[in-house]
Amino acid sequence: MSFNRQEVIVNRDCPAVTVPYGSPVTIEAGCEAVITQQLGGTYTVMVEGNLYRIEGKDGDALGFEPVEEVKHVHQGPATAESVEEAAWAMLSTCYDPEIPVDIVNLGLVYECKVVPASVPDRFRIEIKMTLTAAGCGMGTMIADEARNKLLNIEGVDEATVDLVWDPPWSREMISEPARLQLGLL
Repeated sequence: MSFNRQEVIVNRDCPAVTVPYGSPVTIEAGCEAVITQQLGGTYTVMVEGNLYRIEGKDGDALGFEPVEEVKHVHQGPATAESVEEAAWAMLSTCYDPEIPVDIVNLGLVYECKVVPASVPDRFRIEIKMTLTAAGCGMGTMIADEARNKLLNIEGVDEATVDLVWDPPWSREMISEPARLQLGLL
């Protein structure tokens, strides 16, 4: 998926986080911004040479309709298989703000385990994932985004996303289509 950079004027004070550090900031109304990435319901913008991530719910500050969280509803009752399928689909909507490839195709998700909860037709999802770099300040934010999206799956009561460092991530873990997209083939 490609996105052409787009220049906008921020039309209201807008909450954001710095990339790659993950520190909260406010981008002031009237600032010129260049949208560098618009994927997974979030925006990556460059303002005065610095990158920031803006949540989709604040898209109106950039001149777009706000993006609401997507709920995943199954056809029929939730099963472990349908929840796992939905989990992988939801995880593939999580993006590193600097790389236009989702965390699944980047090879960051090592494990997705669906466990029955104590209530029938209810489940817990346990994710083990890593980051492209251990010191990435966006790691907690990406993990939180993944967790929140998993909690939007019908039948899911709990989701945990653990950041792990073994095995260490490497470029070989990127899927072939993503390597092609990134020009690594």
